[in-house]
Amino acid sequence: MSEASDGFALTRLFDAPVDLVWRCFTEQEHLARWSAPRGYTIPKGEGDLRVGGRWRCCMRDPDGGEHWLGGVYREIVPHQRLVMTHAWEENGMPGPETLVTVRFEDLSGRTKVTLEQTGFASEEARDGHRGGWSECLDLLAEYLSTMR
Repeated sequence: MSEASDGFALTRLFDAPVDLVWRCFTEQEHLARWSAPRGYTIPKGEGDLRVGGRWRCCMRDPDGGEHWLGGVYREIVPHQRLVMTHAWEENGMPGPETLVTVRFEDLSGRTKVTLEQTGFASEEARDGHRGGWSECLDLLAEYLSTMR
């Protein structure tokens, strides 16, 4: 897949209905189970799922360090599209902002998800996020398999 230097796209096929996959991306009880790389946890999270609503969470690393991130929902089309800003907090303030777009395609009981993130200032930041999201999507597949 070709990628712009400031972004990437990942596509996954999940053996779960689109409604369940959508809820895994939008409900805190599900997000806390898969939306951090292995060894990390999401002990705190909140979101106001509406256009203009804010979301924020804490990612705890294996050594106990806390990393806060958040953003604003830009577009919400249930079961089809979720667009939000994404920024790591630096000294309590949002750092450089990127844009995350998640598309959901209903495939009769299975769901195709395409996740794009754009607006990175460096290839290193882009590649780090691509690796993190890739691992998170692996964890989502594992989590979904426990729900059958």
